[in-house]
Amino acid sequence: MNRPFNFSAGPATIPLEVLNRAGAEIADWHGTGMGVMEMSHRGASFGEILNGTLATVREVLAVPEDFEILFMQGGGLAENAIVPMNLCGVENPKVDVAVTGSWSQKSLTEAKRYADVQLAFDGKAHQFHTVAPTGDWALRPDATYVHVCSNETIHGVEFQTPPDLKALGITAPLVIDCSSHIASRPVEWDKVGLAFAGAQKNLGPAGVTMVFVRKSLLDQAMGICPSAFQYKLVAANTSMYNTPPTYGIYMVGLVFEWLKAQGGIAAIEAQNIAKTNLLYGAIDRSDFYRNEVDPAFRSRMNVPFLLADETLNERFLAEAKAANLLSLKGHKSVGGMRASIYNAMPLSGVEALVSFMQDFERRL
Repeated sequence: MNRPFNFSAGPATIPLEVLNRAGAEIADWHGTGMGVMEMSHRGASFGEILNGTLATVREVLAVPEDFEILFMQGGGLAENAIVPMNLCGVENPKVDVAVTGSWSQKSLTEAKRYADVQLAFDGKAHQFHTVAPTGDWALRPDATYVHVCSNETIHGVEFQTPPDLKALGITAPLVIDCSSHIASRPVEWDKVGLAFAGAQKNLGPAGVTMVFVRKSLLDQAMGICPSAFQYKLVAANTSMYNTPPTYGIYMVGLVFEWLKAQGGIAAIEAQNIAKTNLLYGAIDRSDFYRNEVDPAFRSRMNVPFLLADETLNERFLAEAKAANLLSLKGHKSVGGMRASIYNAMPLSGVEALVSFMQDFERRL
């Protein structure tokens, strides 16, 4: 099979080894005579899958024991409401949000339904190409929490390290939407109060969302929070208060086993650095392509780039597709191109893209 290289921003490419294993087990998981999609979530077989997945996730991501690991539904977008509903059940809740792109803008807009929200940093003034030092943000000392999106898929802006609120004397927990770079680099858990991630970029298929929340934050839910979305209740029921996304959890487990087999997060981070160095290097050495993001905040996962002559965009995309390089069109809000090179994208895929880009430039 001449499998193409899929640069989609999400749902995104999944490791071929994972797909092949899932395919082999689709109708019969470990001799049970049932596929995972057919199993009762209360049965022993799925219990084995769930517990194994939780253990592997905690090991690979080095999640401290004072964090609960939850499997939720609704994607990262739903968490924009579920997070404040779980943390803003306090007197005069205040949420500070750093807007570094489209996704954090959505977070700010949604949080306004539940709390007094302040714009801590507005990246729009910088065309979402960079982020000011955290010390320059407008942060309130009595904020209930501070929200950031640590990797913006559309604008290609990534925090290389989470904001250190404690160093600024801010005691509020840091909430991170890390949907598009979870498991691509180590997590500095000591800086994090809560992190959430939709699975469909680095962890598996769409339909399951992972939430990592400090146990000390589980008693702050608003009265209006639906029971199925209450972190404390979900944690007490091991993510099975309602029927969980069973097949998605199984697939996440396979992806984390694959990550472990690659050598873990340190090894996968080294691979990601090699891929981004290759692609950004090719862009920077060319007058035909450009990336406008501050190098200090360039994303390793999502690389937007523009052609000097944008009348060639459609030709570029058509010829890339013919060369088995798929889903390179940039988001409609920013145009241009975007190569999403998540964990499952092999170096050979980036090499093929760079080779095509250089050939396209030579021919034009």
